[in-house]
Amino acid sequence: MGTVYYIIIGLLLLVILFVAGVFIFMKNPGFGKAPAGKRLERIKNSPHYTKGSFQNLSHTPQLAEDASMPGVLFRFLFHKSRNLRPKTKFNFAKSDLKNLNPDENIYVWMGHSSYFLQTEGKKILVDPVFSGNASPVTFNVKAFAGTDLYTPDDIPMLDYLIITHDHWDHLDFDTVSKLRPKVNQVITGLGTGEHLEYWNYEPARIIELDWGENFDPGSGFKVYAETARHFSGRGFKRNQAIWASFVFETPKRKIYIGGDSGFDNHFEKIGNKYGGFDLAILENGQYNSDWRYIHMLPDEFLTAAKNLKAKTVIPVHNSKFALALHDWKEPLEKISALRGKAKFRLITPRIGEKVNWEDENKTYGKWWESYD
Repeated sequence: MGTVYYIIIGLLLLVILFVAGVFIFMKNPGFGKAPAGKRLERIKNSPHYTKGSFQNLSHTPQLAEDASMPGVLFRFLFHKSRNLRPKTKFNFAKSDLKNLNPDENIYVWMGHSSYFLQTEGKKILVDPVFSGNASPVTFNVKAFAGTDLYTPDDIPMLDYLIITHDHWDHLDFDTVSKLRPKVNQVITGLGTGEHLEYWNYEPARIIELDWGENFDPGSGFKVYAETARHFSGRGFKRNQAIWASFVFETPKRKIYIGGDSGFDNHFEKIGNKYGGFDLAILENGQYNSDWRYIHMLPDEFLTAAKNLKAKTVIPVHNSKFALALHDWKEPLEKISALRGKAKFRLITPRIGEKVNWEDENKTYGKWWESYD
């Protein structure tokens, strides 16, 4: 009886230590903070917030009906040896963002879903993750060698920092903290501002939008928050901040910033609402049929771009982090193979390459074929 007693006591102590460790770990500032006060009251009044969380417009399970969590975990742990990560280091050259001609209209990809836009004099940075990983711990979800070209020091003064949602591969505590002195205004989904305020961003510089809301800075510029089909959350509790796509409208151009989204009829609705886009930036990567409702498959990417009535499309959400079981090259290989069916122009630049996305004479090779 005494031995059993001590075993039980020992197990209880281990459980207590584990719980205490998790509690202490979750106090890391990188996890951010749950909405409270006036922000929480605004969230509760949102038509998209019910039963204690934000909801997608269509039924959107995290895992598809024919998938199971044990099956997903088994495949992640015991998947066949595949090229989830490049075997060789990327060799890219970064563009100098601090000395751009202010009249240039350019796009620079920084890997995964991080990119810089300059259009009609406005400098915009979207979902920057420059810390080398997309995880609460530095040893997990590490960036591919050679993809972390940019640091916060390389970024010029920004008119707008756009954060599409609060997942670790889109909102990086270390990066946005270091960028804070350079950011004029942050534009993000309703609820995400709580993290940013916790990280010392002044409330007056944070514009939080619910789906269907807009921000009008004047001079012919306007930013609209639109629907996406995804989810949010940095810890155990999900969907306390809304995930969104954004339309950046200038006096001469309309740009669609897709964020993360599974396929649905919202792309067609948005395309009809705005009458098409000069440029659409859409996710293509880290997909799997098991979670097909929250991330698009390559053929759905093409349909989404068509439904948006986009003239030019750039795929992102690939080539920096391994968050799915496909080969690292697969998203770009598949979209390139399918591009013959597309009536829009598809651009697949290197990381760091300065892209004039309106130059129809410029071609972009299959850079990924140079790497194993």
